[in-house]
Amino acid sequence: MPKIEAETANGPVAFEAPKGKKLVLALEDEGIDILHRCGGNARCTTCRVEILAGDPGEMGELERNRLAVESELADNVRLSCQILTNDDLKVQVLNQASVRGMDAGPRPLED
Repeated sequence: MPKIEAETANGPVAFEAPKGKKLVLALEDEGIDILHRCGGNARCTTCRVEILAGDPGEMGELERNRLAVESELADNVRLSCQILTNDDLKVQVLNQASVRGMDAGPRPLED
């Protein structure tokens, strides 16, 4: 199983995730506070993470088009709802519900 290291506002968390699971779900299921306002549909960018190490896989068209609209995002910023946990990753969670004072949003589908 891939090893995931997540840097959060509450400190680092390390865990193993099932291969092929959406990163946003792996993070949430591990108890990590992460926003996902659009429900994992690559529409809002609230679930974005900074890739610090590892290979998140190729960026799909939905994700590429959505991130292209945002200004001032680093090249290593990705949408966790569009990343499958196939390799070890180290990420920085950029938006947390508790920090922003918001509801996380609907749980993304497993698909």
